[in-house]
Amino acid sequence: MVAEIVIVLALSLGRSGVYSVVSLARSLAAGPLSGQQATLNSSQDTNPWFDLLQQLLGITFTLAPVALVILLLSVSAGSLRAALAGLGLAPARPLGDSVRGLVIAACIGIPGLAVYYAGRAIGATLEVIPAALDTHWWTVPVLILQAAKNAVLEEVIVSGYLVQRLERLGVGTAGILVITAVLRGSYHLYQGIGPGIANLAMGLVFTEYFRRTRRVGPLVVAHTLLDVVAFVGYALLKGVLGL
Repeated sequence: MVAEIVIVLALSLGRSGVYSVVSLARSLAAGPLSGQQATLNSSQDTNPWFDLLQQLLGITFTLAPVALVILLLSVSAGSLRAALAGLGLAPARPLGDSVRGLVIAACIGIPGLAVYYAGRAIGATLEVIPAALDTHWWTVPVLILQAAKNAVLEEVIVSGYLVQRLERLGVGTAGILVITAVLRGSYHLYQGIGPGIANLAMGLVFTEYFRRTRRVGPLVVAHTLLDVVAFVGYALLKGVLGL
């Protein structure tokens, strides 16, 4: 099972964590972090139709590891339905998950912004550009899809799959919290030390929530809302605010 976890993470967020650490090291070597930028969503082609195609393909293939972990959990649980139930994705509870997700997003979002601006103030965080897509009719829908993709990828793999696998390996509560939180913080380090710490703290909260409720649905909703506000809000207001 350890080999399975390593392979899954090497194909997904573990790989992102390694590249993110390297990116942070490169940024530190280049000079003060406060004078550098990290762009999250950028155009992939000057042709708007090929840009759209690239964006959609990127979203689709990035979600492949999610399909893999659901398949692996289905084998362990005996059926797809049991695997989804173990993740807290079935039976569907759209209203309850949405309300809880909204509350979680509000509780996480405001402190997260405070940590970001504090990091900028002390020079420990790059200037994060949430959206650098060219303006097209599909820009906002694609940003929403990017937000949902991030949420599904991270919450299903880190909050759901990894927690369950670590429990089966006999890892204690403290160990599970540390491993999942450090992983979540690691793949955000390309944005700077501040976002890494903020996402580590978010990881502790999200992991503990899943451990107590066994539902990843509200976490997906919360994560999606946080990213939609960041991505779409920036795209719509950057001209108004002169960003």
